[in-house]
Amino acid sequence: MNSKKLILLMVLAVCLMAFAAGCGSDEGKYTDGTYEGSSDAGMHEGLVVEVEVTDGKIADVSIKEHQETEGVGTNAFEPISTAIVESQSTEVDIVSGATLTSNAMIEATEEALSQAE
Repeated sequence: MNSKKLILLMVLAVCLMAFAAGCGSDEGKYTDGTYEGSSDAGMHEGLVVEVEVTDGKIADVSIKEHQETEGVGTNAFEPISTAIVESQSTEVDIVSGATLTSNAMIEATEEALSQAE
């Protein structure tokens, strides 16, 4: 009976340690501020984004300058921005029909975030 209690106690201790290890800091990984990044990977050159970081997390991604085609490339702006903020990552799906603009937004955002690390 004692060996069963000892095994149970050891299993509980391991579970408690695993749970405690999963409780990391809630700090974000970026320095607060507003950062700019650019990319020439779109349909046209000169896409510039502004990334706002608050509490160490991506709070907003907005387009500052672009030469992308209205109603085509510009269709990527809102979905890509929203996806980056929601996922806290630039590893997001591109917008169909606006592949080059999507990639340019992601590239420009990565450049901006590299300044915030």
